[in-house]
Amino acid sequence: MEKNYHIEYPSLMEGKKVMYVHGFASSAQSGTVALLRQLMPNAEVLAFDLPLDPQEAMALLHEKCTELKPQLIIGSSAGGMMSEMLYGYDRILVNPAFQMGDTMGKHGMIGKQTYQNPRQDGVQDFIVTKALVKQFAELTEQCFQHADDEGESQRVWGLFGDNDPLVHTFDLFRQHYQQAAHFHGEHRLIDKVAIHYLVPVIRWIDDRQNGTERPVIYITIDAMRAPQGQQRPSMHKGFEMLLEHYDVYFVCPADYNEKEKMTADHDWIKEAISTPSFNRIMYANNTALLYGDYKIDCNDDEGFMGTNICLGSDEFKTWDEIITYFERLGGQ
Repeated sequence: MEKNYHIEYPSLMEGKKVMYVHGFASSAQSGTVALLRQLMPNAEVLAFDLPLDPQEAMALLHEKCTELKPQLIIGSSAGGMMSEMLYGYDRILVNPAFQMGDTMGKHGMIGKQTYQNPRQDGVQDFIVTKALVKQFAELTEQCFQHADDEGESQRVWGLFGDNDPLVHTFDLFRQHYQQAAHFHGEHRLIDKVAIHYLVPVIRWIDDRQNGTERPVIYITIDAMRAPQGQQRPSMHKGFEMLLEHYDVYFVCPADYNEKEKMTADHDWIKEAISTPSFNRIMYANNTALLYGDYKIDCNDDEGFMGTNICLGSDEFKTWDEIITYFERLGGQ
């Protein structure tokens, strides 16, 4: 059973409109909509029941975008596929079903189906015909038509579950957009995925829109990983606390004669941190050259121009002391 989270980020997308585009056989009453409203209590989270006909659904989405001008669109599965075509808006596509026609055929969606969530019109059941499958297949052929337009590459994020049993479109997405990351999860946008992997991306987009610059923290891999290879106790808890207030980067030693080790270090961080490590893993032997506000390291590095926090020292014996230190700073 999924853990019941209740976490809020009051400043996230504050005063902005966020439109959620639900997946196939779902509705605007999905639990994801309620979750997004909980996570972003000061944003206006909008969602609409999409018509079963995909072209009618696209027409509705274009109409709502023109009317409401959302600052962010989040689409999941078939909703992620449709959201890709809402050009000109910042968008996050979660497991986008760019091959929806094939997906419907392979996973037995033809025939009588029941909506997963209540619909405003009260309809509970619907029929998936071969004609409807063809309509979805035809719509997916329209994806990426404006992916190369100016600015689009920075407006679109793709998040892909590393254990998704239904949709596998990471490589297809990467042919058109660069901001693609995996997360630890399956197809559905459950609470854990939203909190640990979606929220950091929303925060990056929100910061870019606001022109916000957060204090920079570097964390070396030795401060994250114990000598035996496992995560240090409370490291992940500390990282997620820091992520809310700081711009966090990860540092590995650079040894071009040991490229396999560099790759292994990179992969270890990706596995431990997942989405929030996207484009934030750096290689440096002389950390004094790094420009930032804080560095969490296992060495007493006097050359670093910012504040060096030495894990294992008398002041910071464990990550718990580091957490307490930054809690007292309050994001400064």
